[in-house]
Amino acid sequence: MSTKIALISDSHSFIDHKTLTYLQEVDEIWHAGDIGDPKVMESLPKGKLIRAVFGNIDDMGIQQTYPEWECWETEGVTVLMTHIGGKPPRYAKGVKSKIKEFSPQLFICGHSHICKVEFDPALNCLYMNPGAIGQQGFHHMRTMLLFELEQGKVKDLKVVELGKRGK
Repeated sequence: MSTKIALISDSHSFIDHKTLTYLQEVDEIWHAGDIGDPKVMESLPKGKLIRAVFGNIDDMGIQQTYPEWECWETEGVTVLMTHIGGKPPRYAKGVKSKIKEFSPQLFICGHSHICKVEFDPALNCLYMNPGAIGQQGFHHMRTMLLFELEQGKVKDLKVVELGKRGK
């Protein structure tokens, strides 16, 4: 048995039909912050487990609904998620110590609008940033990640290009 995951970030109050179509196909949806408008979360497909953290553009309402950091286990994989994380080996201030404290196999962040997946051997951790699904920012292509978790492993990782920003 495996769990299908959609990882999104940086919606900045925008979600479109194309993104929602991909989200229909998964068991869990994880949002790595900068939600923008709560309507983004309300529009996600029903019946899915939703996990999210707030980002630096999110107002107090979103900050009271979602935490800054979230740590959990799915299918034997410990996951740690926040919005501003930096990237290996240059993590944002305080992030490396948090990764060491929780010892996740998977560290997730957003913020940069740059889709990147990299194994960090120094922390024995897989780093994932899905890029941005929204229209705000400097990114050219809107992206998200789809993958499965099964028996402590990440499988079948796919980068989904959702179209150029502004189109």
